[in-house]
Amino acid sequence: MRYSAELIALASYMAGEFDNQAQAIADPAWYVHLRLWQRPVPLFTEDSITLFAEQANIVNLEKAYRPRIIRLRQRSEGNSSLEVQYYMLKDPALVQGAGRDREKLKTLTTEQIEFLPGCTLNLTQNTLATQGYHFQASLPPDARCCFTYQGETYQVSLGFEATPEEFLTYDKGIDPQTGKAIWGALLGPFRFTKRQDFSAEIAF
Repeated sequence: MRYSAELIALASYMAGEFDNQAQAIADPAWYVHLRLWQRPVPLFTEDSITLFAEQANIVNLEKAYRPRIIRLRQRSEGNSSLEVQYYMLKDPALVQGAGRDREKLKTLTTEQIEFLPGCTLNLTQNTLATQGYHFQASLPPDARCCFTYQGETYQVSLGFEATPEEFLTYDKGIDPQTGKAIWGALLGPFRFTKRQDFSAEIAF
């Protein structure tokens, strides 16, 4: 399948090393200074561009957390409609730190990840006057994005916006009992600026 221009643009905007330094300095009480990596991996290449993502507190880059696989999927050839699927790592320790060391991703296979069926985002896009796109991804209103790790069930709310200049994340942890957000983007999105571009690693 030939990738659409929209899919290539979205993957190119998202592939990279990011941080939210300006936001963390301006509002340190609510926004930790984070480093975010989103690195292309050659999975599902028949209809998708896939990224490995993880993040770390800037003061402890060795301890990256929240590893996940983000599949940017073209619904059908000739159709520019996109969706975003999330997968969890069955053994996160195998790829911890892969954001900084892409060698750890070379042996990653689809057997080592698990699809999260309630965690597929709808994606909308607008063309910018300055060329390029503004993408916005969000869960359907009735979706419950849950996963089980070490015997515990967790619920998250996922969402992001991507432009050539900025990547915003709306991810929040949800208390399954109350439905209230308990961590993450509680007062608005984390605003990330790309510091290193990984789009050349995308396998076309």
